[in-house]
Amino acid sequence: MTKSDMFDLIVVGGGAAGFFGAINAAKLNPNLKILILEKSNRLLTKVRVSGGGRCNVTHHCFESTALSKHYPRGQKQLKKMFREFQATDVENWFQTRGIKLRTESDGRMFPVSDSSATIIECFLSEASRLKILIEKQVEVINIESQANGNYLVKTLNQKEYGAKKLLITTGGSPKLSSYEWLEKLGHQIIRPIPSLFTFNDRDKCFKDLMGVSVSEGQIQIAGTNFKEKGPILVTHWGLSGPAVIRLSAWAAEYLHEQKYSFTALVNWIGDVSEDELRTFLSSQIQAHPKKTIVKDSQYKLPIRLWVRLCELAEINEIKIWSEVSKRSLNKLIENLIRCPFQIHGKTTFKEEFVTCGGVNLDDIDTATMESKKKSGIYFAGEVLNIDGETGGFNFQSAWTTSFLAAKAIGKHTDKKTSETEV
Repeated sequence: MTKSDMFDLIVVGGGAAGFFGAINAAKLNPNLKILILEKSNRLLTKVRVSGGGRCNVTHHCFESTALSKHYPRGQKQLKKMFREFQATDVENWFQTRGIKLRTESDGRMFPVSDSSATIIECFLSEASRLKILIEKQVEVINIESQANGNYLVKTLNQKEYGAKKLLITTGGSPKLSSYEWLEKLGHQIIRPIPSLFTFNDRDKCFKDLMGVSVSEGQIQIAGTNFKEKGPILVTHWGLSGPAVIRLSAWAAEYLHEQKYSFTALVNWIGDVSEDELRTFLSSQIQAHPKKTIVKDSQYKLPIRLWVRLCELAEINEIKIWSEVSKRSLNKLIENLIRCPFQIHGKTTFKEEFVTCGGVNLDDIDTATMESKKKSGIYFAGEVLNIDGETGGFNFQSAWTTSFLAAKAIGKHTDKKTSETEV
């Protein structure tokens, strides 16, 4: 290793948290010599694919306690962190760099360009302007402590780098082996398992309705208290949509234990009780006795879905409300509010994979994101045991944790530099 291979800060991981941490550390202390190491040949991969290529930067939730409630893991710690840097700070950060964000009806925030390239170009431009070095296809496999308090970073291609400080932003991985080098540093790794996934319907009885959705549904895992409300989408493999994906996050550990084999109960009409539904349908029978049932969709359900639910209740295409049997009415009610799906398996999207698990937060000083095990090593992003619901929350935790790390790194490296410059 030559003198040129010595850095004030090495960021391991060229994703969202890595770039945000490096840029803010360099802004705070322009004298820092900073290097980003990325193991693949692509930078900012999740930024590129997020939100269908539009980049769901954050969520329109500007109060720290309310924002923290969207995180199945890390909620307690993030509540405090968000007091330092949260969604409104992210919006301001990008706006000062000429990027305005807009908010959609569900709270997701995107660049007005509707293109992830806007965010990527911003990061690459800032990194270049701040003279941050970037090396791709360099996989870190080990970090060794040196007698002088610095660290020696070893890579798969046998190149070595020296660092005074390290920021680890390697993201999540389904493989426990990906965390071995961090475990060697003394950190406890919570087993990594998937979060944010869709449900595979074993029987595929709704397969021909793919694309049908309801905007105010409810889905529950039978025999548990895991329940979510919101849009539900029928796919060719099973069930998807925001409510399903949120449920997968909150129930990630339980579903892993069940080997992703369970019964999901769908309430297609949302927050309506059985008694309320029965009373409503009785009033329909009284008010419209001659109407053909399969043509009289209730609660604004898509007609294809309504017809299928009638079929499951053994209501044929010519049956009118006055002729419906008690047995068929009970079946219709059951399938409207507790429609069972036998789930066996899940579908995750490789490039957007989100991990439940990672470095135990008990090993981290969450005020600075510095390791309690190794002084001078900081963590940010999904490598930590932090994960949020879908909707911009995982990027928000990446921005927050990397900002706090950058603030601590810059402050400790040069106390004369003003924190307000970031």
